[in-house]
Formats: sequence, structure tokens, C-alpha cells
Amino acid sequence: MTISKLVLAGISRRFGSTIVLDRVDLTVAAGEVIALMGANGAGKSTLVKILAGVHPFDSGHIALDGVTIRPATPQHAKALGIVTVHQAIADTGVPSLSVAENLLLDRFCAPGQAFIGTRRTQLRAAREIAARIGLELDLSERLDRLTIADRQLIAIARVLAGRPKVVIFDEPTASLSDTEAQRLFEVIERLRDNGTAILYISHRLADLERIADRAVVLRDGRVGATFSRPIDFQAAIETMIGRDLKTAHSRATLRAVKPALSLSRVRLRSDREPFDLQVGIGEVVAITGAVGVGKTTLAEAIVGVRPLAGGTMSFEGNAWKPARPADAIRAGVFFAGEDRWRTSLFPASVPFASIAGTLSFPFLSRWFPLGRVDTRRENEVALEAIRRFGIKCSGPGDRLETLSGGNQQKVVIARWHAHPARLLLLDEPFQGVDIGARDDIIRAIREEASTRATIVFVSDHEEALEVADRIVVMDRHTVVADHPRHEMDIAQLVAATAARTDTSTPPAAAASAAVTTAVTSPPGSPSLSNYTAASP
Repeated sequence: MTISKLVLAGISRRFGSTIVLDRVDLTVAAGEVIALMGANGAGKSTLVKILAGVHPFDSGHIALDGVTIRPATPQHAKALGIVTVHQAIADTGVPSLSVAENLLLDRFCAPGQAFIGTRRTQLRAAREIAARIGLELDLSERLDRLTIADRQLIAIARVLAGRPKVVIFDEPTASLSDTEAQRLFEVIERLRDNGTAILYISHRLADLERIADRAVVLRDGRVGATFSRPIDFQAAIETMIGRDLKTAHSRATLRAVKPALSLSRVRLRSDREPFDLQVGIGEVVAITGAVGVGKTTLAEAIVGVRPLAGGTMSFEGNAWKPARPADAIRAGVFFAGEDRWRTSLFPASVPFASIAGTLSFPFLSRWFPLGRVDTRRENEVALEAIRRFGIKCSGPGDRLETLSGGNQQKVVIARWHAHPARLLLLDEPFQGVDIGARDDIIRAIREEASTRATIVFVSDHEEALEVADRIVVMDRHTVVADHPRHEMDIAQLVAATAARTDTSTPPAAAASAAVTTAVTSPPGSPSLSNYTAASP
């Protein structure tokens, strides 16, 4: 049994003139799960990166099992027994390698190790790792052909293979279905029973209520409060965002004033039922359902990333069949994908990797038809977005990798508000975003909703109820329910989703669906990787 205890005393970190962490004290006991809460920009990510060996700390002290440590690199942190399950999919493996090879990456790359073995021994070792969290996948499948949820589970299995002393979970259920999340919670409980110290970061209160022994709230780089069981999460959230939850913005229900997008007898897959769907200008429609039911497939079909399997679409009264995302952008149809680094943001090596460049890139030919970028206009647009969305940064020139995950997401949403849209599609816009930031994003979405049609694709039922005027439920790549928001509460929405999921497919077909829906990007399928660069 591994008995661990992690102690942080007076940890401080400064970036330039900005104090990100200010004398943070935190103790995680052996077999304890600490929920680390805080608004985007409160210092959670920096604290995690210090423990993971990504950033050094300026002052303070870290001890593990009574021994002073100072993680210098992620490899060093892992050798000390501290591992992190990251939120970002880009951090979870090598896309071109198989599931088995990704599960064994650490053995292949460990210093002084010569683990190669035969194909049979590799598969046996990979199966043992996968079995620890009940992961059932084709081990020969390439990582980049799997769903985000499956890739996240592979990352978790790989991290836990080394039997770490401390595990940091950073939004681990953001891309998981309820069933997959339950499997993760069972793994965490086993880790807890074995004496592993666990630091858990999530914006989902249901997760925290399910597993946390204590909650520690960071605010402006300091520990604002600590809550023990029974945890008062309302008080924790109010400490986190600095205001009473009752002061959250109210909203009037918007109603469609005229039709915008119309889908007739649409099939997302040839073996699924066709459906109709209409979305009007002046309403916000939430399309919800479990992970893998076809929400992203529908969004990608609308913007021209992939073709329909059947049926027709029309937009503002005209036939709609964009050949590529650039056609959609040109027509005022904008899409923010689920994986922000793959679909919306640039790496640091690209000139447009700043906040200002990210916002302007899709609209370069419209804003600067002579081909010369007006940096003053770029910065004006960025400053307005920073103000409106509450983006925590130093200014328009900040690089995206320097921002917290929630502030990166705000930039993604702000990008598609920088130019008037006729139809706005947002896929999981609240993923990894805290309650305060979610409130900011919802307010911004609804402020301009009367001038366009808006579709928000979300797996979280509470998010659907918060943002929408109308809620559409999908299951197995078809629409199964469509209700005005005022007719639905959380219990009814959960029941509507669960009832369809449990009964709509015969057992034999369900078994087949369980296999086929595990892969959303089959060989030769179109990719969203070029959507960022799809400037008309």
C-alpha cells in the first residue's frame, strides 16, 4: 500500500509583474481527495504546473512523505511519484500510434529502460494497464481515430500504470459520458483506498460532491477558504467568484422571429433514423445528449466538414450544402469546435497566436481587403472582447498558451462574436470553464442572440437548461425530443435522455452501436484541423 502526504507551504509564483500565486499553503493527506476550486485565472493551473514540474516556484517549500522536493521537469515529477491527468487532449498521447503503444509509452521512453518485447508481450502488458480502469477498446486502433472520451480514458490508464503517490486530475470528466465518469470515480476510490493523495479540479459540482473529502478555494492566487465535509458548495462558489449566486444574471426567453436553418429528413449515418430540425433567428437552441450520440457530427455537417448521409438542409430559404468551412464562414455561419486547440487556436510558433490575431484571423479578407493588417483595429476588437468576456490577461498581444484554460475558451467564443454571425454553432463551449466564466459566456451569447440563430451543443444537462430557449435531445445520431425550455427541468431532461438511451435500440443493435460509435473519425474522414485556417 502506498502511503502519501503532499505538503505545500508558502508557495509563490510571479510572471513578470503579475503575482499568480501568493504564499499558498495546501496539504493533501494519504488517501484524501481535495477538490481544488477557483475561478479561471485564480492560479489553479499554475499550481498544478508547479507540482508537475512545468514551472518552478519562486519561494516556499514542497514536501512529499516528509522529503523536500522541487520538481524540475514533468519526467522528474513522475519519477518522484506525482502525475497529472490533463484536460487538454493534445497532452494525452501520440495520435499516430495504437492504443497499446500509447498505454506503453512511458515504458518505451523511460531512462535506462529497454522495454520493447514481442507484439504478444506488448499486448499483454497493455491489457493489464487497461484492465486497471476497465478500459475495453481495440488495442490495435490508432489513437487519432478514437473519440475524445476514449482518448481521455487511455490517458488516465497510462498515468495510473506507474502506481503514483500523488495524482492530479484536471477536469477529467469534461469529455466523458456518465457511465465513463462513473468508471473513473471507481478508479479514484481504489486509489484513495490504497493511500494515494489526490488533487481534483473540476467545474462540475456533481463530481466534487461525489468524491471530495475537502474543498480548497483559490482566489486571486491565494487560498480563500477551505471546506470540510459536509462541504457547503454554495459558500465555496460564492468565495470563488466573489459574489452571491443569487445575483447571477436573469434572462428573458428569446423566440424565433423567422426561420434560419432547416433540416429535412436528415441522416447523419445511413443506419440511423432521419430527423427534421428547424432553428430560427432570435432563439438559442441547446442540442444535448450523452457523449457520442452525434452532436458533433451534426455540427460538422452543418459547416461543411463532413457530408450528410441523407436528407437536405436549407439556410435562410436557400439550399445549404457548404463544401468546406470557409464557405460557411463566408455566409456568416460560424463554428467553435469542442477541442479548442485543434479547431480554433494557434500554437505559439504561429504569428496569429495572440489574442488579437486569434480574433481577427477568420475575417482577414473582410476587415483588411488590401492585404495589410491594421494592428490598431485588431487591438480595438481584442480590447472590446477582453472587456466584454472578462478575459484575464495583460493585453491583446498575450499568447494563448499563457492564459488559463477558461480564458482560452473565452477567446474562442469571443472570436465568433467579433463579426456579426447569421448562425452560430458552439460545441461544448463550457468545457473546463468555471461557474463565473460560464455566466460571462452565457451573457455574451444571449446579448446578440436576437440578431442570429444560435445552436449550443452540450452534454451537460444543467448547461443546456442555463443557456437555451429550446432543448433538443439527440440519441444514436438522431433527434428524439424537442421541447421549449420552460417545459423542462433537470429531472425531466435527464429522464428524457435516459429513457431513450435505454430503450430505443434492440440489444443486438445496441451492441453494434457500442462498437461503431466509439470511433467518430474513421479512416479517410474529414478533419476539423483546418477550420482555424479556413479564412475566406
